[in-house]
Amino acid sequence: MAEVLVTGGSGYIGSFCVLALLAEGHSVRTTVRNLEKEPQLRAMLRAGGAPEDAKVTVLQADLQQDAGWAAAVEGCDYVLHVASPTLTSLPRTDDEMVVPAREGVLRVLRAARAAGVKRVVLTSAFGAVGYGHPEAHRVFTEADWTNVDGGIAPYQKSKTLAEKAAWEFVAESGPELAVVNPVGVLGPVLSGDYSPSLNLVQRMLDGEMPALPPFASGFVDVRDVADLHLRAMTDPAAAGERFLATAGHSLWIREVARILRARLGERASKVPTRELPVWAARLFGRLNPGMRAVLPQLGKNFDATSAKAERVLGWSPRPIEDTIAETAESLLALKAAA
Repeated sequence: MAEVLVTGGSGYIGSFCVLALLAEGHSVRTTVRNLEKEPQLRAMLRAGGAPEDAKVTVLQADLQQDAGWAAAVEGCDYVLHVASPTLTSLPRTDDEMVVPAREGVLRVLRAARAAGVKRVVLTSAFGAVGYGHPEAHRVFTEADWTNVDGGIAPYQKSKTLAEKAAWEFVAESGPELAVVNPVGVLGPVLSGDYSPSLNLVQRMLDGEMPALPPFASGFVDVRDVADLHLRAMTDPAAAGERFLATAGHSLWIREVARILRARLGERASKVPTRELPVWAARLFGRLNPGMRAVLPQLGKNFDATSAKAERVLGWSPRPIEDTIAETAESLLALKAAA
C-alpha cells in the first residue's frame, strides 16, 4: 500500500478521495488551510463510513503560502491535488481567482518534485475543457481546451490556466502528472459544506428558484470521481493524460427537475417545472450577482464524453438518475437533522 497526500481533505471531492484511499488500505495524510477544520474533517469521514480510529494524518498547509508543503509531501508516493483556493465574495478581477489557483498548483508540484513523489493527480474541471466556444452544441473530449479569451467566467479561466501551468511545469522534469476533469459533481453529502452543483439541487428542493435556468450540463457522482482519481494515481496508462469524468450525456436543468419529481414524489413538490426563456434568464443574471457566473452557460448544452476514462482505466460511472435521487435524499436528511 502507498503513502498518499490528499490536498483539501475537508472539501467535497477531497473527503471522498480520502474515504476511497482508506477503503483500499492506503496510508493517508491530508492538508487543511486551518487545523481548526480537523474536527469537521474527521466528522465527515465518520459520516462517510470511516471507522472512528481511521489513521488519517491532518496537516496545515495553505495553497497561497510555502509553509507546510515540504512536510506534507515528505515520504509520499502519490499526491492527489484536489484543493483549490476559495474566495468569500465574487472576484472583482479575473486575477483574483487565476493567480492563487495557478500559484497553488505550482507550489504543490514543486514540493512533490523535491520530495520524489511518483505521480500527482490534479483535480481540474470541465471548466478547463468546454467553455468559450461559439458552438451551440458539441461533445467535448480531453483534446479540447477552454478558450480563455471567449468571455468566460473567472472560475473557468482559473481552472484552465492552472491546469496549463501544471502541464508546462511537469514537461520540464516531472513528476508524472494525470488530470481529472469532472463535470458538475453530485452525490451524498457529508456535511453542510458542499459543491455549487449540489446547491443547485438544494435550491430546487427548497423552492428558491421560481423557474429553471436554460442550460445543459454533464453530471457525475462524487464517489465515481474519487474512484477515477485512484485509478489515475496507479495505472501506468494514466501518466501524462487528462480524463473527463461524466456519467453519460448532459442533462438540461429541466430534466434534472423531472428526475427529482419522479423519484421523490411529494418531497420534491417545490421543484419548479417552468424553464426561463434565455433572454429572461440573461436579464435576471445581470441583475442578480449570485447568478452572474452562469451567464456564459445560458442557452448552451455543455456535453462531454468519458469514453477515454472508460477505455483506458476501466472506469464505469453509476447511472446519473440514481445519483440525482441520492443527492436529494441526502440533502433532505441533512436538513432534517439540522
